Amino acid sequence: MVVTVSVRETRRSTRALALLGIVVALAVVVLLSIALGSNRLSLTEVLHALFAYDGSYSDTVVRDTRLPRTVLGIVVGMALGLAGALMQSVTRNPIADPGILGINHGAAVAIVFASAVFGVTAPGHLVWFAFVGSIVATALVYAIGGGRGANSPMRLALAGVALQAAFVGINQAMQVIDTHALDKMRFWLVGSLADRDLSTLTGLIPFFVAGVVIALLLGRSLNAIALGDDTAHGLGANPAVVRVISILAVGLLCGAATAACGPIAFVGLMVPHLVRLVAGQDERWVLGLSVLAAPVVLLGCDVLGRLLASPAELQVGIVTDVVGGLVFVFLIRRLRTVRP
Repeated sequence: MVVTVSVRETRRSTRALALLGIVVALAVVVLLSIALGSNRLSLTEVLHALFAYDGSYSDTVVRDTRLPRTVLGIVVGMALGLAGALMQSVTRNPIADPGILGINHGAAVAIVFASAVFGVTAPGHLVWFAFVGSIVATALVYAIGGGRGANSPMRLALAGVALQAAFVGINQAMQVIDTHALDKMRFWLVGSLADRDLSTLTGLIPFFVAGVVIALLLGRSLNAIALGDDTAHGLGANPAVVRVISILAVGLLCGAATAACGPIAFVGLMVPHLVRLVAGQDERWVLGLSVLAAPVVLLGCDVLGRLLASPAELQVGIVTDVVGGLVFVFLIRRLRTVRP
């Protein structure tokens, strides 16, 4: 009994320290995101622009360019981190990620189609197409990767890679047919936080909020279905309903994130694994810490892209592909006992 209490107290202390560390890391990376760029600003200039704005050049750079980009990175990071944690939990697949399984690219296809064919450009309108595209992509992944191997991480990953390649090809075909769409979508399709303003989020906030709230409320139910469907029923959870609601939440989060800044992969893969190292398997903590840790990773990659290519910059989607690709290879090597 004493040992059990000691273990619980140790785990609580670890989680509390992890929460504090993530909050501090988020504050640091937010300041770096605002300060670093083609024109580097000091901490004093950043704080002056945030709390004592007087219209100077540095204040204008912070308020009009850097701050909207940082806020967008926080919101999109939260969405991608939660979507990845939800997918890994509900599918029991350690390499599930909206980018790897082609869900973000499914949303991107719907957005490019809406823009090229119907002339839709407002993010608040595009998000509806993105939501439908992400849901359709999720259904296709499970249809192609289903059957007797439906629970195989490798099989689902291969289905996602195949779909992602198909979606990329469709996007490229639409862009070649419509050169105007090509010029307009070039940077957006690689995943970018650049050249965005807060008006981008205006029509997307309800989708982000709904997705985040639904995801966080599913924590207890996800803990139940992790014990098996029969046990989950005994604990009062309906596994089928939980999975459907989870898919809808993933669609909301991925659709809004993709509409805001394009398809960004691997954030939803990396963050839940890092969080589980300190939080354990309690999905309430995994989801809660992922929503804070994912913006740290996304903004960190965005800052890294600015530093590596200064005075130009690498788009954040390129940096997350490189960093996340290395993490993906590491995870695949750990799955040696899993048959495709």
